[in-house]
Amino acid sequence: MDEDVRTGPPVIPLSEAPGERAAWGRSPLVVAAWMAVEWLVVTNALQPSSRLRVAALRAFGARIGDGVIFRQRTRVKLPWKLEVGDHCWIGEGVWIHNQDQVTIGHDAVVSQETLLTTGSHAHRRDMALITRPLVIEPGVWVTSRCIVTGGVTLGRSCLVSPATVVMRDVPAGRIVAGNPAQDAGPRFPEG
Repeated sequence: MDEDVRTGPPVIPLSEAPGERAAWGRSPLVVAAWMAVEWLVVTNALQPSSRLRVAALRAFGARIGDGVIFRQRTRVKLPWKLEVGDHCWIGEGVWIHNQDQVTIGHDAVVSQETLLTTGSHAHRRDMALITRPLVIEPGVWVTSRCIVTGGVTLGRSCLVSPATVVMRDVPAGRIVAGNPAQDAGPRFPEG
């Protein structure tokens, strides 16, 4: 039901917002094929093989190193915009909503139910899609149920505490916690 209210803040007409297809980087046919494979092989909780998930991601252009473990119920929006270094662990239910490049360095952990997202919208203008890459450097541990947004770099061997929302860079070797993320000290003993 539309109501024409002429007072108060403006309403952005979503029917006129620029679409997300510009971020796809592949044809609609490839995107549709990926959606089917993701549903059957990657996200499927009944499919126990990490190797099969990794093979499916690689077949669609993800660059994934050796010894990487992808648990069940993971989601990857656009695998051709994903790079994962050697010996990483990606936990159950992780959602990599990568409309821009996501790079995960070697020996990094992204734990259960975490959301890595590279997209947002021009909320003051026309709701056009805005994307920024996300970098997780080697040795980082993003613990469970965190949110990390595009444009962020998580510095080498930092730790993101459970349920933390990260919207700014995190220095190497630091722990962050909270919403928004605040420095909680060094990850490793100093000295």
